[in-house]
Amino acid sequence: MEERDHRTIGKELDLFTFSDLVGSGLPLWTPKGTTFRTELDAFIWEMREARGYERVTIPHITKRDLYEKSGHWDKFAEDLFKITSRDGREYAMKPMNCPHHTQIFDRHPHSYREMPQRYAETTMVYRDEQSGELGGLTRVLSITQDDAHVFCRTTQVHEEFLKIWDMVDEFYGKFGFTLRVRLSFRDPAAPEKYIGTPAVWDAAEAELRSLAEERGADTFEGPGEAALYGPKLDFMAKNAAGREWQVATIQLDMNIPERFDLTCINEKGGKERIVMIHAAISGSIERCAAILLEHFDGKLPLWLSPVQVTILPVGESHQAYAKEVHAQLKAAGIRAELSMNESLGKRIRGTKEQRVPCFIVVGDKEVAEGTITVENNRNGDKAAVSVADFITPTLERIKERANI
Repeated sequence: MEERDHRTIGKELDLFTFSDLVGSGLPLWTPKGTTFRTELDAFIWEMREARGYERVTIPHITKRDLYEKSGHWDKFAEDLFKITSRDGREYAMKPMNCPHHTQIFDRHPHSYREMPQRYAETTMVYRDEQSGELGGLTRVLSITQDDAHVFCRTTQVHEEFLKIWDMVDEFYGKFGFTLRVRLSFRDPAAPEKYIGTPAVWDAAEAELRSLAEERGADTFEGPGEAALYGPKLDFMAKNAAGREWQVATIQLDMNIPERFDLTCINEKGGKERIVMIHAAISGSIERCAAILLEHFDGKLPLWLSPVQVTILPVGESHQAYAKEVHAQLKAAGIRAELSMNESLGKRIRGTKEQRVPCFIVVGDKEVAEGTITVENNRNGDKAAVSVADFITPTLERIKERANI
């Protein structure tokens, strides 16, 4: 559906752009688009922080050695952006973050009492996709991942998986999505595509199947959809445009810890092999943004809207009061915009075209009474209220991330 194409919506709302000088597959986010991205990520981080995750930060390049040790170089060398330093050392732009995170975990020994260790960061990764495969925000060269890695004991996998699953349900539940879960397992006919032994894979796949059954999820199997290092749960969402996308992913990895010899000190003082859980709630912020723009046809919920309210003075004599209202809303933390050019009718139409959730009209009556007239662009409701009586419920709806 053309009217639901995120590329068209993004241009209309001035969220992102592409430049021939920068290159295909490399979106440039405007101030409004960056607000949209930031709000999505803030929601995810809020959930993670409540569950004991800590922020980490890594470089965007690495020596070839890291990916040789992890196994990624052998499997994905053609998909890497490579850099050679002046003295001949070979580096790569990171296509994933997990190998870097292993080195943060491995910086010193960890007692079983410190487990699990939960690291998270939102960062870009880079994959050398063929130019013909690039499209809008759904297939890009620079992918923003809200990436997390849990380093835990085998006995902790079950609980950690369910905690992540709770976050997935909470995040997509805000948008009214019903999720299916793909059990992304290895392709038995192509063992060369994966690292690790069949026994390790059997155990990991059995664990994920058991978790999905316990959760009562709507599942289907995807042979050959596993990651290089382990099976995963891929969450599938269908938006209002009728398109189904893979969104969140949770991956169980018993092989990378083996390759990097990652352990904790157990109750007996010995070294115990740990496992890793890889998790991305949005999948990628670019793809998530595209899905949501099409799902809502650009009419984003109040909390996500780059501009939450537009203030429209009827005439020049009402502009001073409109500026006072604007200042009050901004001070309260509401993303408000003041529009004073052109006719009132054209400005009202502009707020609808920009899918702003609501607008405020200020005329003689409002100035005289110290009120504002608020009209909801979603349902057409109109009310005359004080500024304070508008701010309080608006902030409440933003705080609860109401899907309106």
